[in-house]
Amino acid sequence: MKLSQFDYDLPDHYIAQTPADPRDASRLMVLDRASGAVAHHRFYELGRFLQPSDVLVLNTTRVIPARLHAYKAGSGGKVEILLLRQIDSSQWYTLVGGRNVRVGTRLRFNHLDLEAEVIDTHADGERTLRFSQPLGEYLPELGVMPLPPYISAPLTDPERYQTVYSREAGSAAAPTAGLHFTSDLLLSLKQQGIKIAQCVLHIGLDTFQPVKVETITDHRMHSERASLSSTDAKIINDAKLAGGRIIAVGTTSARTLETAGILSEGGNPEHPELSPDTCPWRPVTAFEADTRLFIFPGYRWRVVDAMITNFHLPRSSLLMMVSAFTGLEQMRAAYETAKRERYRFFSFGDAMLIV
Repeated sequence: MKLSQFDYDLPDHYIAQTPADPRDASRLMVLDRASGAVAHHRFYELGRFLQPSDVLVLNTTRVIPARLHAYKAGSGGKVEILLLRQIDSSQWYTLVGGRNVRVGTRLRFNHLDLEAEVIDTHADGERTLRFSQPLGEYLPELGVMPLPPYISAPLTDPERYQTVYSREAGSAAAPTAGLHFTSDLLLSLKQQGIKIAQCVLHIGLDTFQPVKVETITDHRMHSERASLSSTDAKIINDAKLAGGRIIAVGTTSARTLETAGILSEGGNPEHPELSPDTCPWRPVTAFEADTRLFIFPGYRWRVVDAMITNFHLPRSSLLMMVSAFTGLEQMRAAYETAKRERYRFFSFGDAMLIV
């Protein structure tokens, strides 16, 4: 498939600059894959479309203040750093903006006792940095919330770029489908009999960057750390065996669940097409591993039965994933409907429930 198939026109006024208030007042498009029917609701009505046998799977990652401002030792040139992934106690995989940031370049911060050295360079401004001290204690003061570049409005409350159930720090971006949930809504869904399972996927660079190769099978996803506990795997497996639906809250939950499904088959998430189409469903197993799973049309879904997601950027791997779930033409039609109905797009925008 070609990258141009996942392009669409979106004037800037469709891009949400601020989150809905309250969170669950955002709009909710409900798309039925079988019939193609589309209905328009509010997110707080989500329970109308769920059943007691359903399981919502939440990604409980928490966004870190991952954007840092530094300067080059010696020249004083300004450098901006986006922390993408922690490698060990002192090394981070990062995206660096600045001129001539080569291997050996030393970066300094407002704290005189903290500096970083570039120890490896990668494509498109990506760098591996070694910090002189563990970074965690400095982040609350040095770092700022890494809002996507298409959001220009200031965020007065950083917690609005966190889900209400976020727990494990490590992401460079929020799992935005989860931003619509309130504590009260989650409680009411539980009281309705809907079960909650959790997973973790720490979000990295692919959320920010569009796919750049014209033949999408040439695209290579960045590695992201994901995990599913044995307790949550059991919740999912019990629901599957009882005929319930597994509903991924966001593309990151979907990637984690499908990674678990492929690993449970003995497959490789980097090459999921090697798993035979006739392979029956197998109970998912707990795991903690890096995943590069890239889902695009033609993918065989193993675990996810329904999905809650936002409206995604053109030419993005996220749009390719939801197109794999609905079919490309159905997704294109849904996006045109969303534009016509004045839905808000991207991270702070409205939501879609795909069943």
